[in-house]
Amino acid sequence: MTLALSLEEIRGATPGVNHVLHFNNAGSALPPQTVVTTMTDHLQREATIGGYEAAAEATERLDAVYSSLADLLGTQPEHVAVIENATRAWDMAVYGYPFVEGDRVLTGRSEYVSNVIALLQLKERHGIEVVLIEDDDHGQIDVAQLEVELAKGATMVAITHAPTNGGLINPAEIVGSLCQTYDAFYVLDACQSAGQVPLDVARIGCDVLSGTGRKYLRGPRGTGFLYAGERALERIEPPFLDLHAAEWTSESSYKIRPDARRFENWETNYAGKLGLGAAVDYAISLGIDESSERVRILGQSLRDALAGTRRVAVHDKGLLRGGIVTFTVDGVSAEDAHAQLSAQRINTSTSPASHARLDLPHRGLPTLLRASVHYYNDEKEIDRFIAAVDQLR
Repeated sequence: MTLALSLEEIRGATPGVNHVLHFNNAGSALPPQTVVTTMTDHLQREATIGGYEAAAEATERLDAVYSSLADLLGTQPEHVAVIENATRAWDMAVYGYPFVEGDRVLTGRSEYVSNVIALLQLKERHGIEVVLIEDDDHGQIDVAQLEVELAKGATMVAITHAPTNGGLINPAEIVGSLCQTYDAFYVLDACQSAGQVPLDVARIGCDVLSGTGRKYLRGPRGTGFLYAGERALERIEPPFLDLHAAEWTSESSYKIRPDARRFENWETNYAGKLGLGAAVDYAISLGIDESSERVRILGQSLRDALAGTRRVAVHDKGLLRGGIVTFTVDGVSAEDAHAQLSAQRINTSTSPASHARLDLPHRGLPTLLRASVHYYNDEKEIDRFIAAVDQLR
């Protein structure tokens, strides 16, 4: 598969590659110039004519953001909301679900820390049961155990598509098929997978999908989105409302809007929203299938190179793996390794064991060093990274 632009053109449109070796794309990717220009142009209009006036002037372009996200997800614009981040998008759906005492929610070992904390709070608040599905031999969610638990009865399945602490990509479509068979409401956290792998909500079969702009879509921080399918719109009342999410119909009544924008609120970052739209358009123009394949190949190249480096142990799991690579270096803590690499203008991140209590401690692992590649990275950067890791002290 070939990207619509050459690697030279892509890197030429990514100013950051001239300043850093950026292997922290699972944290926040380097934006292309079109995203930066889109945002700064709108901020300049706000400074020139006023914030409300600039938003009114950009009405058509703001509406187009929903169409772009719908194209990315294989849905319609009325099923898409733009929310300030992926966690808040997930929260708006899950906290708004009409749980009753005894409802069973199935989740996996690779769940994101904020999602688990939310489920534990909902357990205290509503008396729901949170059921942990084990990993299979590949380290992904065990779909055989999932089916056993679904057959017992389950209200919701809430899993992370691509966890933050490893290369795993969970079999979201198989999970969706099982949820449809057993009539379970399906929530998919696609924070790390949006932009990294193709997403089609119809094929996945999810009722809700949450995602972010700043990671593999290369959009701005402080932007996220929510897909809410028909069942979500029928069942979920947002946990809080404002004049954007609902209409005040009389002194003592209100009416919630019918589309997914019920999960939004009135005041938002309009420059960020436009930047998100620009990022999605750029990703689609390159080709999601093609960029996904390049991320996968680069991720495996980095994984293989690290595995052949002295003192290094790679800890990724999964049958299908993407661009997130986690590892340890014998004799060097993840925090120290991160600091030493940062001093060389090499960006990485760490995955603390305290943020993955269902996974890393279960495998006897400490905090991991995380290197996450994107399609704009190249093999020379991998070589430089390996040489730097080999010299960690």
